[in-house]
Amino acid sequence: MVDRLANSEANTRRIGIVESCFGAAGQPLTIPGRVLIGEGVLTKLCRKKPKARQFFLFNDILVYGNIVIQKKKYNKQHIIPLENVTIDSIKDEGDLRNGWLIKTPTKSFAVYAATATEKSEWMNHINKCVTDLLSKSGKTPINEHAAVWVPDSEATVCMRCQKAKFTPVNRRHHCRKCGYVVCGPCSEKRFLLPSQSSKPVRICDFCYDLLSTGDMTTCQPARSDSYSQSLKSPLNDVSDDEDDDSSD
Repeated sequence: MVDRLANSEANTRRIGIVESCFGAAGQPLTIPGRVLIGEGVLTKLCRKKPKARQFFLFNDILVYGNIVIQKKKYNKQHIIPLENVTIDSIKDEGDLRNGWLIKTPTKSFAVYAATATEKSEWMNHINKCVTDLLSKSGKTPINEHAAVWVPDSEATVCMRCQKAKFTPVNRRHHCRKCGYVVCGPCSEKRFLLPSQSSKPVRICDFCYDLLSTGDMTTCQPARSDSYSQSLKSPLNDVSDDEDDDSSD
C-alpha cells in the first residue's frame, strides 16, 4: 500500500499542505518515496506542563510542531528519523491516559492520545514503519536512547542529594543521562554524550562517576511512572534549562 501511494498525486498534495502549514521556517518534506501515513493532535509531556502538539507520521520520519492555527499554521518543526525510534507503552494513571514513550538517541519524551483506540493505532503504525525501514536497510534497532526527563513538578527537592529544595534562587536542572531533576551543586560537571550533543552536557555527579569509570550499564536513563502530578500541581518556574520544545 505504501509503495503504491508513494508516487500518487494525492500523497504529494497532502505532503505539500503539511509543508505550507510550517511555512518557510520548516524543512522541505517532499522527497521521492516518502508517504504521509497519518496525522493528529497528541499531548506531549514537556518539562513544565503537558502541551498539545500536531504530529505527522510519514513512512520514514515523525514530524511534530506547535499548533498556531489548527490545520493552517504550525511552527517549531521537529523531525525524527523513524529508524532511530523505539516506543514503549505507559500505564494509565490519573488524568494522564493512553500514553507511550517515543525514545531516540538524541531525545525521548512521552505523548498521550485522546482515546485507547487512537493510542493503539498510532503505536501500531509507528511500529510497522520502523520495522519496514529496518528490514529494507538491514540495520539493527538502536539500543541506547536519551533519558526521558522527569517533569519539574515531580521534584520539590533534588532527586540525588534529597536535601536541596528548589526555589527561585536554587533552580532545577536536568541530568542529560538519567533525566533526574537535580540541584546545581549535584550537577556541576559536564560529559560528552555524542548522540545528544557535540559539546559536553550537564549530568549529575552520580552519572558522571559511573561514566568516568566506564560503567555505562549502571547509569540507565530513569523514567517516572507517575506523570499525573504534572497535570495537577501548579509549577514554580524555577528551572534554568530551556523547555524541551525550544532547546533542540
